[in-house]
Amino acid sequence: MATKKIITIFGATGAQGGGLVRAILSDPNSDFTARAVTRDPESDKAKALAEMGAEVVKGDLNDDASVHKALEGAYGAYFVTFFWAHFSPEQEKAEAALFAKAAKEAGIQHAIWSTLEDSRELIPLDDDRMPTLMEKYKVPHFDAKGESDQFFIDAGVPTTFLHASFYWDNFLHFGMGPKKGEDGKLALTLPIGDAKMAGIAAEDIGKCAYGIFKRGKEYIGKRVGLAGEHLSGVSMAKEFSKALGEEVTYNKIPAAVFRSFGFPGADDLGNMFQLYDEFEKPLNELRDVNQSKELNPELQSFANWLEANAKKLQV
Repeated sequence: MATKKIITIFGATGAQGGGLVRAILSDPNSDFTARAVTRDPESDKAKALAEMGAEVVKGDLNDDASVHKALEGAYGAYFVTFFWAHFSPEQEKAEAALFAKAAKEAGIQHAIWSTLEDSRELIPLDDDRMPTLMEKYKVPHFDAKGESDQFFIDAGVPTTFLHASFYWDNFLHFGMGPKKGEDGKLALTLPIGDAKMAGIAAEDIGKCAYGIFKRGKEYIGKRVGLAGEHLSGVSMAKEFSKALGEEVTYNKIPAAVFRSFGFPGADDLGNMFQLYDEFEKPLNELRDVNQSKELNPELQSFANWLEANAKKLQV
């Protein structure tokens, strides 16, 4: 029996990485095995991955040596950063630089870097339609990832640049799902105008990434955008209505109002939604639903996702 090729997966207990670990381990005919990197191998999520058959290793982005060690002997690697743990674009860029350097030194044959657009290429810093944040970003959690693409290019790492979409799972957290107003009626409040926003079930990102690894070198050097569907606020509200058995209306608000909500990251997310609104065409052209379905035949629609998750919504 041939030895399976190791895929090292950072963020293995998170939404994207966890989906990839499970996709690999649930395929009995896989050519790959999963090495799951986590800061805490004793956590319940890490133990669950180990029980599935993952090799769980300790790795911390504040410890360069642990990152290098996690990549030893691996064929491929999945690299993802989590901006919301620290709200620092500079830290996110430092983590990406470490990933690229370690991948090059380890001889990784196929890296997937979970990135996003650098929004400043679409809306320059001197464009007042959208406020500049932290003095040099428009959408910090997009821009730091997009800027970091160059680390992988400069290092010569064979990389697929993976662009995810808005997680529908955000509706279960962060207070983004439908809420009852003073009139007692449910409303979905988003600043995306009439645009169709690309969205996806978080679990499907990992499944699509697995599809990319299975294709071998086909996607190296390419950008791949993922989406389960492109949906307007009105369309999402209609699906929520069906799933909840209660009418949900779409409450269209300006991005400036969302930015004013004041919770940590509200300004960043407000700018993100404005980007989805004003640059619907280029963002959705990259996030190809048909290609995502080819990579992951089990790709969920929003209705599929709601069927499984509507009961978890805090309305």
